[in-house]
Amino acid sequence: MTTFVLIPGAGGQARFWRRVVPELERHGHSAVAVDLPSDDDAAGLEAYADAVARAVDGRGPVTVVGQSMGGLTAPLVCRRRPVEAIVLVNAMIPRPGETGGDWWTATGQDAAQAAYWAQLGLAGEADDSAVYFHDVPDDVVAEEMAQPFGQSGRPLEDPWPLATWPDVPTRVLAGRDDRLFPLDFQRRVAAERLGLRAEEVPGGHCAALSRPRELAEALVVPR
Repeated sequence: MTTFVLIPGAGGQARFWRRVVPELERHGHSAVAVDLPSDDDAAGLEAYADAVARAVDGRGPVTVVGQSMGGLTAPLVCRRRPVEAIVLVNAMIPRPGETGGDWWTATGQDAAQAAYWAQLGLAGEADDSAVYFHDVPDDVVAEEMAQPFGQSGRPLEDPWPLATWPDVPTRVLAGRDDRLFPLDFQRRVAAERLGLRAEEVPGGHCAALSRPRELAEALVVPR
């Protein structure tokens, strides 16, 4: 049995994983979804990693899953708790000393997203529905939109503190239909920064909401 520790992206709410947790449990594993101090302007990356460490206190080696902005935090958990694997899901992959704010320009995310949107025939200013929820069921979108959302910019100001990526088996899962971090963009960044091949999974940026069963299966069974 594997214990999966699920780190959300921007907004930092454990409820983001509510559709994935029962799927992992159905496979016989346990899952701990973590709330982050996302609305605390004093909380940086170290505070986020501390929150994850507290959530898994007393558990054996865990598999840490970081979604989107959670990719900045997931590797830091390795300095605090025994970690047997890291899985990045449509995640930011940082370099030592790089801030989360600088990541966007350093990786060329804006140009990659614009090119992908042109390929899809989309134009103009994108709202959350178009970027994040285009493949999420309407009732789930309604639940999300009814919840308060707060994300301090504070953790994006911190230089990423590790000198190297942790010596822990790492996988990169990339959504086939991600409109924020397009699939080809994620493949390039994973190869350049980690020397890894990104594994394609169904769904967009919020695959945990749109394709929870498929995402859980990808977490459980490497492809």
